[in-house]
Amino acid sequence: MDNILNTVGDATRGRVAIFIDGNNLFHAARTIGIEIDYAKLLKLLCNKGSLLRAFFYTGVDENASKQQGFLLWMRRNGYRVVQKELKVFPDGTKKANLDVEIAVDMLSLSAKYETAILVSGDEDFAYAVNAVAYKGVRIEVAGFRNNTSPKLIDVCDRFIDLDSLIPFIIKEPDSEEQKAAIDAAKASGLLLLEDDLMLASRERTSPFLNKKAHEKVITEVKVPRP
Repeated sequence: MDNILNTVGDATRGRVAIFIDGNNLFHAARTIGIEIDYAKLLKLLCNKGSLLRAFFYTGVDENASKQQGFLLWMRRNGYRVVQKELKVFPDGTKKANLDVEIAVDMLSLSAKYETAILVSGDEDFAYAVNAVAYKGVRIEVAGFRNNTSPKLIDVCDRFIDLDSLIPFIIKEPDSEEQKAAIDAAKASGLLLLEDDLMLASRERTSPFLNKKAHEKVITEVKVPRP
């Protein structure tokens, strides 16, 4: 596991601030049929960095007791929850947009941290990420590849592909039905086997991650001149 985590962090990360777009992450995880263990996720993202704050942004239904219990657990396990009441639209759908809150917090705290980790795949954050980067902050984006906008990946310094780290952030199954779903996901290639994790991490992460390593390999295999 240490080798896997080395693909996520390095010794130069300094103070780390984490900004999780809760609704975006939840729907991305549900799309591939997994449930995230947020304690594991926090530990993985903080690897080799000093945590300043971990923010979790989400819309809430005050009548949903299960959700309230989850948010209480989040507050007691290292997260600062930023919530907004869900709005009910004419078609019956419920939604709360916290993009502005995330962008404002990233910018207002930028002098307090060296590395920002945005957990979202929303293209709308590309401009905010660029603005924070111009303040000299290192920007990392974490998300599932198919749910992350290429434009967002292009403006960050490092992309952490959560697909290749699923075994380390997935919530332990508590039912035979969930175990069967996980086994089916592995069989179909949605979940990688542990032996393939390092290779997949290298292939899927941003070129910013492995630029120095790539240059080192080229140097080592270069045929010396006579």
